[in-house]
Amino acid sequence: MRGTVIHSPRDIRFETLDDPGILHPTDAVIRTAATCVCGSDLWPYRGLEPIGDPHPMGHEYVGFVEEVGSEVTSVKPGQFVVGSFATSDNTCANCRNGFQSNCLHREFMSTCQADYVRIPNAQGTLVATDEVPGEELWPGLLAVSDVMGTGWWAADAAEVEPGSTAVVVGDGAVGLCGVIAAKEMGAERIIAMSRHASRQELAREFGATDIVTERGEEGVARIKELTGGIGADSVLECVGTAEAMRQALHSARPGGNVGFVGVPHEVAIDGQELFFSHVGLRGGPAPVRRYLPDLIDRVLSGRIEPGKVFDLTLPLEQVAEGYKAMDERRAVKALLKP
Repeated sequence: MRGTVIHSPRDIRFETLDDPGILHPTDAVIRTAATCVCGSDLWPYRGLEPIGDPHPMGHEYVGFVEEVGSEVTSVKPGQFVVGSFATSDNTCANCRNGFQSNCLHREFMSTCQADYVRIPNAQGTLVATDEVPGEELWPGLLAVSDVMGTGWWAADAAEVEPGSTAVVVGDGAVGLCGVIAAKEMGAERIIAMSRHASRQELAREFGATDIVTERGEEGVARIKELTGGIGADSVLECVGTAEAMRQALHSARPGGNVGFVGVPHEVAIDGQELFFSHVGLRGGPAPVRRYLPDLIDRVLSGRIEPGKVFDLTLPLEQVAEGYKAMDERRAVKALLKP
């Protein structure tokens, strides 16, 4: 098969790789219908995370089941499936508590920018649609496998409630999906922090009521101005940098909550400052599997359209251009079609 391999910073290659097979009775193999480049893929691409030896890339996927292991009964060959970037058995104590991304048998997907993918823990990870959805719905379902699920987790962790005010820090795909989630959860006011006109337009389409272009302490001051000097009920931190975390924590009101889902890079929390702020903080890898059935239904019914975050579609063989376009902010998110 063909698949994406990163060799060094900004060196993405599309190579011939061994076909995946069933290694354990809990595995499945899918034929990829669509995959994509994630904002988190840009960390190693930019040299901000160690790469080590050349290795495959990609953790977002939808596709058709090709083969299943002997212990997999929840899906069968030919079905169209959506899964999470973090695999789970969906039966252990952590899974039963709703944190499938901390499953005791968790494996993070890392080979999905390819023609075929082996899915560990397939029984608990994959969710099949009742029938094969139209191709126009594939982008939205692909978004559910990570960025929409992660945006939903950001809003859930920040405890967005009906009638509340929510701030979204970050205008990438996760942040934009966080706007969708905040609206679906009933936020009355949704303030998107963005400096890019095209992303601001999409944020408004998704439900943002206000746009703040300032960053850092200027951004915090603007949020306070918009909220009567108090701060927001809920803040969704969807970037992962130290600046974004400070901005999020300082934008929340006393007693408010921050949901942080951007993978932290050089982020340090001042415990004393957090203590006296009365701000709640929760985050981590999104438990996408918890939300999959509901989010799939919302996409299939047309209630939400997270697939609009894909503003560049390329053949899978042009994956290197997808990385480049996102790195240069010419694209929010690149969809790849085998």
